Amino acid sequence: MNKLFSLILLMIPMMASAQGLKELTLEDLNFGGKNYHNMIAKNRWTTWWGDELVRQDAENCYLVNKSTGKESLLFDIDKLNAIKGVKKIHSLYNTAFPFAGKCIVKIGNQLINWKKGTVVEDTTPSAFVRDDQLFVKDSKGVEHQLTTDGSRNIVYGQSVHRDEFGISGGIFWNPDHSLLAFYRMDQSMVSDYPLVTIPELDWKPKAGQSRIATPEPIKYPMAGETSHQVTVGVYNIKSGKIIYLKAGDPIDRYFTNIAWSPDGKTIYMFELNRDQNDCRLVSYNAENGNKITELYRETDAKYVEPLHPIQFLPWDHSKFIMQSQKDGFNHLYLFDKNGKQLKQITSGKWVIMEVIGFDKKNHNIVYTSNECSPIQQNIWTVNVDNSKRTRLDNGKGWHSATLSASGMYVFDNYQTPTIPRNIEIINTENAKRTTYFKAENPWKGYTVPTYECGTIKAADGVTDLYYRMVKPVNFDAKKKYPTIIYVYGGPHAHNVDARWHYCSRSWETYMAEKGYLLFILDNRGSENRGKDFEQATFRHLGEEEMKDQMEGVKFLKSLPYVDADRLGVHGWSFGGFMTTNLMTTYLDVFKVGVAGGPVIDWKWYEVMYGERYMDTPQTNPEGYAKCSLLPKAKNLKGKLQIIIGLNDPVVVPQHAFSFLKACIEAGTQPDFFVYPGEPHNMRGHQSTHLHERISQYFFDYLPANTKN
Repeated sequence: MNKLFSLILLMIPMMASAQGLKELTLEDLNFGGKNYHNMIAKNRWTTWWGDELVRQDAENCYLVNKSTGKESLLFDIDKLNAIKGVKKIHSLYNTAFPFAGKCIVKIGNQLINWKKGTVVEDTTPSAFVRDDQLFVKDSKGVEHQLTTDGSRNIVYGQSVHRDEFGISGGIFWNPDHSLLAFYRMDQSMVSDYPLVTIPELDWKPKAGQSRIATPEPIKYPMAGETSHQVTVGVYNIKSGKIIYLKAGDPIDRYFTNIAWSPDGKTIYMFELNRDQNDCRLVSYNAENGNKITELYRETDAKYVEPLHPIQFLPWDHSKFIMQSQKDGFNHLYLFDKNGKQLKQITSGKWVIMEVIGFDKKNHNIVYTSNECSPIQQNIWTVNVDNSKRTRLDNGKGWHSATLSASGMYVFDNYQTPTIPRNIEIINTENAKRTTYFKAENPWKGYTVPTYECGTIKAADGVTDLYYRMVKPVNFDAKKKYPTIIYVYGGPHAHNVDARWHYCSRSWETYMAEKGYLLFILDNRGSENRGKDFEQATFRHLGEEEMKDQMEGVKFLKSLPYVDADRLGVHGWSFGGFMTTNLMTTYLDVFKVGVAGGPVIDWKWYEVMYGERYMDTPQTNPEGYAKCSLLPKAKNLKGKLQIIIGLNDPVVVPQHAFSFLKACIEAGTQPDFFVYPGEPHNMRGHQSTHLHERISQYFFDYLPANTKN
């Protein structure tokens, strides 16, 4: 049974002409739009200077009083630029304050003492990649080239394993910057995928230069095929030597979540087999690369997915915390440095979203979780000694946090369904909250649709699924409206949460302005609901997800104001896969669909993601065959437009092209549009063009009873 939330957002829709309200456009709503920057909630950019809070803007930095929220000028850009030896500074948004109690600001690679008016020598070693080679700049500013064989085949110091397993970089300093761990990825054995870049419109070739499009091949390991090989090196600043961790054969293995011991002598990392069902935490001697011991092992019948490095307690270096969903939900566990589990710190049918940091004085971990509600994110502390949990925020909405150096203060930036942005400063010892900033409604003076949230049951008849509904401006329950389902539905993502307007995408508002009803449902397989919820789609992507989406359709058909004869669907990436799948499976349900960057056959998707959820095509041929959309091309009945970026390195163009070929052979007629030079998602103002195109397709083939 549907459980509609009692909160119906914002306002009773009013006639725009009668009230003098303006209509929102794509230039207002889309992130590439010309007026978008004026239509988003104002924010405050801040950083911590020890336990002091500093607000950054383009020309000034302000000290924020944590008890009152009042600001005082710390310094301005003119003052810094007037200091002898300072390289021209253009903005203060990216300032950092690396030394608590010292009046030193870091901007780019410059350290400046704003109180003394001097440039400070930066003696902290740094590492970087230039022309495919790894370099280190030592404490004296001298550059050392560590590698000579770097290339597109041999990659140093960068993210590996295609950014899966929580990996976002490839350089890892130990605490005192005396040792540098780094990734080395050999992808010479990985097949090239032939992307191509066409010349710019105004490109004028020089004499002897070709006008032909330029090949831009990428290394792309597809599911079941040969993957790259990763090793971990360690550079010793003092000796100038590199050793490699003796982790054994790197073939068909993943190395991730690298962490250092507090004394900087030991490296810890999670090692995962290619099948991704056997994960081990292993320690290594950073001086010689020898394996010390295996501290922990976790296996699963489906998959284990390590996403977070271990973290040592700052008040007790003999213990560390680890995140795992081995009990069904992502929680915190306490281990000693020998790998003995001491206890489970948190438990319950909810998920630890992020560890923000530590309150050393009180032995607390500060974290965010969805304990209050599956669609909320709130800030908590848990005491490591007694596992007592304390909520720090107001218990509503979606909260993002940063923590001061000691862990005494939290910067809490949050939204609720009716609040575009509020910011509070929280004392973690007593949970006292100080109001710092409240953003005005950026859509004041404009027509705004109605946003609702509720739950329906999944196809299993048991699990609650959350939905968002965006009702048209001037909604009239006696009318029937064409309805568009926006879908993603894949892992590591969700669409519905307790942010402003229930996290509604701007395009939904635009279409509601045009007389459409929008419906968005987070099906099983999406994130933040626990292991069983996420793994329900294992080895057969698209099947359970479609069943749940069709429960959403059943719910929509029960509503008197939904025109069941005018249903459309739209999604991108995994959502493009879902859109195409729904259009070619439920032929008489969906009249119009727009599929962006769609996966068509999972055997053409990348190794790490694809094999986690589908295993390999060799071990799961039936699953791959059932999930492929190629045999369904003959079923296409409604109007389907496929849109891709020509240079998509994520869902490569082969997916869309192969589906088009299958449609040609079957005699079905999809529409197709491509953005030359664009990757998986359109950038800049081209995104506005994209959403104009998506919208026009629905205007043309699923018209609303309003003027478009």
